[in-house]
Amino acid sequence: MACSLVQFCYFQDLQATRDFLFPHLREETPSGAARRDPSKSANWEDDGWGAWEGTEPQEPFYPQEEEGTTCKTQKTSWLQDCVLSLSPTNDLMVIAREQKAVFLVPKWKHSDKGKEEMQFAVGWSGSLNVEEGECVTSALCIPLASQKRSSTGRPDWTCIVVGFTSGYVRFYTESGVLLLAQLLNEDPVLQLRCRTYEIPRHPGVTEQNEELSILYPAAIVTIDGFSLFQSLRACRNQVAKAAASGNENIQPPPLAYKKWGLQDIDTVIDHASIGIMTLSPFDQMKTASNIGGFNAAIKNSPPAMSQYITVGSSPFTGFFYALEGSTQPLLSHVALAVASKLTSALFNAASGWLGWKSKHEEEAVQRQKPKVEPATPLAVRFGLPDSRRHGESICLSPCNTLAAATDDFGRVILLDVARGIAIRMWKGYRDAQVGWIQVVEDLHERPEKVELSPFGNTQGPSRVAQFLVIYAPRRGILEVWSTQQGPRVGAFNVGKHCRLLYPGYKIMGLNNVTSQSWQPQTCQMCLVDPVSGSMKTVTVPFHLALSDKKSERAKDMHLVEKLAALLKTKSPNLDLIEMEIQELILDIKYPATKKQALESILASERLTFCCLRNITQTLMDTLQNQELESVDEGLLQFCANKLKLLHLYESVSKLNSLDLHSDAPSSDNDWAVLLKLDEKELLKLQSLLEKYKQENTRPAVRFSEDKDGTLPVKTFLEYLDYEKDVINIKKISEEEYVALGSFFFWKCLHGESSTEDMCHALESAGLSPQLLLSLLLSVWLSKEKDILDKPQSVCCLHTMLSLLSKMKVAIDETWDSQSVSPWWQQMRAACIQSENNGAALLSAHVGHSVAAQISNTMTEKKFSQTVLGADSEGLTDSWEALSLDTEYWKLLLKQLEDCLILQTLLHSRVNTRPSKVSSLQAEPLPRLSVRKLLEGGKDLLHLAYEQFPCSLELDVLHAHCCWEYVVQWNKDPEEARFFVRSIEHLKHILNAHVQNGIALMVWNTFLVKRFSAATYLMDKVGKSPKDRLCRRDVGMSDTAVTCFLGSCLDLLQTLMEADVSRDEMQAPVLDTEDAWLSVEGPTSIVELALEQKHIHYPLVEHHSVLCSILYAVMRFALKSVKPLSLFDSKGKNAFFKDLTSIQLLPSGEMDPNFISVRQQFLLKVVSAAVRAQHSGVNDRDPSEEAVTTPFWKDQDWPVLAVDLAHHLQVNEDIVRRHYVGELYNHGVDHLGEEAILQVQDKEVLASQLLLLIGQRLAYALFHTQTREGMELLARLPPTLCTWLKAMDPHGLQNTAVPIATTAKLVNKVIELLPENHGQYSLALHLIEAVEAISIPS
Repeated sequence: MACSLVQFCYFQDLQATRDFLFPHLREETPSGAARRDPSKSANWEDDGWGAWEGTEPQEPFYPQEEEGTTCKTQKTSWLQDCVLSLSPTNDLMVIAREQKAVFLVPKWKHSDKGKEEMQFAVGWSGSLNVEEGECVTSALCIPLASQKRSSTGRPDWTCIVVGFTSGYVRFYTESGVLLLAQLLNEDPVLQLRCRTYEIPRHPGVTEQNEELSILYPAAIVTIDGFSLFQSLRACRNQVAKAAASGNENIQPPPLAYKKWGLQDIDTVIDHASIGIMTLSPFDQMKTASNIGGFNAAIKNSPPAMSQYITVGSSPFTGFFYALEGSTQPLLSHVALAVASKLTSALFNAASGWLGWKSKHEEEAVQRQKPKVEPATPLAVRFGLPDSRRHGESICLSPCNTLAAATDDFGRVILLDVARGIAIRMWKGYRDAQVGWIQVVEDLHERPEKVELSPFGNTQGPSRVAQFLVIYAPRRGILEVWSTQQGPRVGAFNVGKHCRLLYPGYKIMGLNNVTSQSWQPQTCQMCLVDPVSGSMKTVTVPFHLALSDKKSERAKDMHLVEKLAALLKTKSPNLDLIEMEIQELILDIKYPATKKQALESILASERLTFCCLRNITQTLMDTLQNQELESVDEGLLQFCANKLKLLHLYESVSKLNSLDLHSDAPSSDNDWAVLLKLDEKELLKLQSLLEKYKQENTRPAVRFSEDKDGTLPVKTFLEYLDYEKDVINIKKISEEEYVALGSFFFWKCLHGESSTEDMCHALESAGLSPQLLLSLLLSVWLSKEKDILDKPQSVCCLHTMLSLLSKMKVAIDETWDSQSVSPWWQQMRAACIQSENNGAALLSAHVGHSVAAQISNTMTEKKFSQTVLGADSEGLTDSWEALSLDTEYWKLLLKQLEDCLILQTLLHSRVNTRPSKVSSLQAEPLPRLSVRKLLEGGKDLLHLAYEQFPCSLELDVLHAHCCWEYVVQWNKDPEEARFFVRSIEHLKHILNAHVQNGIALMVWNTFLVKRFSAATYLMDKVGKSPKDRLCRRDVGMSDTAVTCFLGSCLDLLQTLMEADVSRDEMQAPVLDTEDAWLSVEGPTSIVELALEQKHIHYPLVEHHSVLCSILYAVMRFALKSVKPLSLFDSKGKNAFFKDLTSIQLLPSGEMDPNFISVRQQFLLKVVSAAVRAQHSGVNDRDPSEEAVTTPFWKDQDWPVLAVDLAHHLQVNEDIVRRHYVGELYNHGVDHLGEEAILQVQDKEVLASQLLLLIGQRLAYALFHTQTREGMELLARLPPTLCTWLKAMDPHGLQNTAVPIATTAKLVNKVIELLPENHGQYSLALHLIEAVEAISIPS
């Protein structure tokens, strides 16, 4: 029973709070990473995807090592720079920094282990500043008591009080609604403190009033708690009424407050309001003598004073005393003339009885700055002068007698509040944070003998102990000290970035009547750990405050420590250890300590079962032999319960050790009779189980020590709890639940133990049949592999289930025949939840058989007891009940059979050829594909189609495959083939409605952000970007970007085709198999696709044009191309918008400058495409290595260029003529002749081809330098010779074209040119020249 650090709460998403308060610490999320869950974000800023246009791409900046270290430290120590406040009822927490604040509220959720735990989640977040430049300096979360009779004394709601640098103090609700704002001083608010009502522990203690104190650099403002409570309730009601009616909120009257101006002190950092105190006569005379001298007069009754303590400098600690009644409460903006109508101006001015202001008066007040009342001077009475020491904080103890102050020297000083002196100092605690824990003695923990009690009886007054908690962040340690001069009683290593929160108050609005009706569960102190995201508190036993060495508590603790050391020793003589343990536990006096000792003994792993039983029995006998008045009933009952559990463990262990020999293996006939199946049904069941067993058997490692059916006694006692003659199972994990069930039933299921004796022993011990059934099914369903290997275990399960069903409270004989038995419903529910379908199907067959057998028995019994006249009626009722339950069993069997077949199909192992796989394919999900499922076996697949005709419909399969492939591609964008396969599945979807929805979802979810990133990057660099830039901005390599753009183009084209086709067909009707109509879970991907809106066809076409341009730039590594420069402002603004929205697109005639730029781009694309397809491998430029044939299907670029020309308002014939010229330029004249047929203006094309012919002839005549060539040149006409000399053959891409091919080209040009054309005669001369060259001399 020592100090313990207990985690009582966690943060759901503390990093999101940090990112909101510290935006510069937000971690950069790569474009391929998963986005944050929208349910975890509350008013956070956008991710900033729209900031591409206005920003220049910058080179990566590498900060210095010091800056990187600082940033890393700030990511963990950010909580030290925030303003924190926790409600003492743990129902609200505020984290604020500068203008922003986050309100966290607790929620109960299931943890990963299945246990419920409290988690703080974001309830509200936003900015609190009203005036420009003001920041939050302090905050308080004050719970207000409820005024309802049904919940008197309980918290109703929590008010958040926030102080600002502007001097304003504002009050908010839990949802961030501003209730009240007051400017009490023009200086910044330094600290907020609250004091709530406490019942005086002794008659002589002065009753303290509730109060809110606000510290300014030179003043203290106090607001009476009662008036504040009434004002806040009235403001909240007024806000609720205004919100319900839709009217504007009415400004409430200001608060009544007192304002003291602190004098004779340099600086103030923190303060503590002690409350009202009355001096003793001696202290009164001493104070009067110090102030007034020898002749000072005193009053008969000591005056009441409010005491304040400040920490700062000069003096280090200052003590102030304000006489009660020396000043009137300030009521700013309220006429004091109406105060006579009220009973008390102090209490009722803030309660709202003065009436609300009108709207016009409110506006007039808001225009002018509020008036700030002057402060009443208050001089420091005395202090602790230390010119070099500067105080940092002060923390008042719960009983208002002590205070702990910290300074800049790393000291923690304990102050006596009444005497005004320092009584203790701790050194070495720089930047320390302090708090208090007050522990009340539990009267039940006092010694069991009356004469040993220091008070003479066990019901004396409870004592109170105070402990000081110090957190040293520099050392990362949390210490607990006993005050005033006590030792350190606890120390914990907690980390260096925590925050210690000590509210110091409870619930506001209670009094001496309402505070006794309900004891609030308030938190005294809390440690917030931002690293682990948890909140912890310290539990301190009261006995640690006892310092008497002869006390019984100290002696008992010494015996407990000695017992713990004895349990750890390794001694071969267990009998000697058993005797020593018995002596130690009998010497302990306190019942609570004795119970703790027995618990540690039963939790020991070194003691045998016999030792544990003997020790517990000895303690039980000793307690029973004592007088009843001196025996603690709780300890006696605890021993009796543990003994009963030990006897049960002994009985089960003996039955398991008998090792009975099982009968011969069961035959098929035995199975058929037992499960009530015919031969055909039995063969089908065996076939399904055999296939399931082959496909789902996984090799597992088993150790020789792992024995099913054994359980240590220590573990057995930890799992079970005995109470009121009933054994219950504690909250344990699923594995532990199976282990307990195996201890009871594993031997019985294998026929190695007596089933009847085991059921009788468990029932007589107090285990309910429902609990036993749950344990039995957990074992059966979890041990699937062993059960399928031993068919005879089905017979054992049938026997065990029959015996359990015949227990007294298992099946009620008076159960309504029209309803379903809860007993069998429990078994069916367990089978439905199990993932081991083979074991679940067998158990369902056994349950069906036993249920039918018991129903028949009950029917026969009822029939035999029925008179002959009511014969038929009773039989009818029984058959109705049997029919209803049977239908449920048949439905379950059909569902389990379907699930078994599907599970077998999904886990089918396929022998594939070894290939290069990525890291993604090593994961379980990527290994599952439709191809592998189809290769799992035609018979199995055909059987699955028969079982699931709706779920395995072709379009549904293609839709899911499309989505799963693109999800895998998004995890690793370098695996472009996943994206390509996804588009292939998309194209195979037959229904246009499904195809349209899937394509739109893929675009919005995975593609549009990467597509916009690639667009802005390529437009910025003006060419195809390099690999480094692609990885930085788009998140993938340059090769992957090329494939990505090509697949995006396919998706957009498919989306447009689907939009055209969807008007011609109806949306599909999604059916579900009859057995699975009640299925629950997420919405199907096909249903989501059908919910998508219609696209705006022109906008998709607009994006398709941009995608084609980007794809061409990346595919052919084009340079000097800015994609966005090909569009006007309307076209640019329409990009990357929702494809279902109506956008303003370019229309009408385009600017000729744009058309000229677009034409140059398209001609460049055609040239690059022809060069990539027809240029020789040896002639390629090294810079064109990237322009290779991709592994995916490439586009027909000439056709695509003509299509782009149509959308870009470029003359399509120009593109066709350029394509023909490029083909002849590369020497593929046969393709050129085919392409000529598409050209419309053939005269212009013929003129262009004449130049190409001239280049070929010039190369043949002038660059061969042969004698025959020179003689031929001399014979040519002078005009032709001059024209050939003007030709430049360097532009030819292929110079090895035969002269005969060129002759065909000349003839083709003659056909295209009319006779009246200016170049027709030149063409005739070219015919003669070509014929002369082709005829050998």
